[in-house]
Amino acid sequence: MNAIRVLVVDDAAVVRRQVSLLLGAAPGLEVVATAPNGRIALAKVEQFQPDVVLLDLEMPELDGLETLKLLRQRAPELPVVMFSALTERGGLLTLEALALGARDYVTKPTSAGGMNITVEAVRDELVRKLKALNVRMPTTTPAPSPAPAPVTREPPSRPRTPARVEAIVIGASTGGPGALVRLVSALPADLPVPVFIVQHMPPLFTRLLAERLQGVTPLTVREAVTGACVQAGEVWVAPGDFHLAVCRDATGVRLLTHQGPAENACRPAVDLLFRSAAEVYGAGVLAAVLTGMGQDGLRGCRRVIEAGGQVVVQDQASCVVGSMPGSVEQAGLADAVVPLDALALELARRVDARGRRT
Repeated sequence: MNAIRVLVVDDAAVVRRQVSLLLGAAPGLEVVATAPNGRIALAKVEQFQPDVVLLDLEMPELDGLETLKLLRQRAPELPVVMFSALTERGGLLTLEALALGARDYVTKPTSAGGMNITVEAVRDELVRKLKALNVRMPTTTPAPSPAPAPVTREPPSRPRTPARVEAIVIGASTGGPGALVRLVSALPADLPVPVFIVQHMPPLFTRLLAERLQGVTPLTVREAVTGACVQAGEVWVAPGDFHLAVCRDATGVRLLTHQGPAENACRPAVDLLFRSAAEVYGAGVLAAVLTGMGQDGLRGCRRVIEAGGQVVVQDQASCVVGSMPGSVEQAGLADAVVPLDALALELARRVDARGRRT
């Protein structure tokens, strides 16, 4: 099998050299060229035809966002991974890059924000993501088209009549920020249940994601905090480096965030949220697994099904990386397999079936 050809773009010579050494030592990857700015990078894309571009955000002459816009015009199927700083500005620029069509991002080594991100951790994340994104390269912004009908199936031991939906739980990873914007923006303004989201992102980025989601929906979107009382029509985003769970007390359902051990090498973890929701809401849980790498959410979906709840997954064709929803589908746990643009309608339909207040 041929090695994945990578173009590394960063204005710092030391970063270009270090990243090239890290990736060059990884089996299955080959750094074919480097560039100090976007203008040179565009020329080297033409010259070397890389499989993946690792792109810095802040560079002279032509920065990462402008370079990305031009790449999307010239090579719309070429995967681009942003290499961003763990800062407020870095987070805002990264979310903008993801909205413009970047497939994913990796944060640079830092100790900012209480997060000690080591060179080794960055290396492992880079290698994993570059390899995953090269498996298939979907068009970044497909033209809108009538969504095909969802594929439905009856998982083992499913009750024939679903219970009233009391909460929606959503898990996402690679490609998730863009997918979540499209999903949340399409949810009905009078949604009668709360929504809980785990998106694999570091601290700061999750707060910025919540703010971005708030800008596209009349629903109330916030980053989760321990002790918050859950109300219908609220959307809660798990904070980076903290698990999100729900618990019930005499006053109702409340949020719990904590730094327990990572699950599936993730914190926050989809499995943990889904598991806690199944314990609190039982058959009233409606779970959705979106685009992402790995299998986080698979065990949680099994717990949702065991509790009598429902599971919907994004279809492979609309995923950036489809292994998270694909693992749930392959395990026979999905009630429906739905294109991203039809997902909000499918969730609302299942809530409406027995969940609207009268």
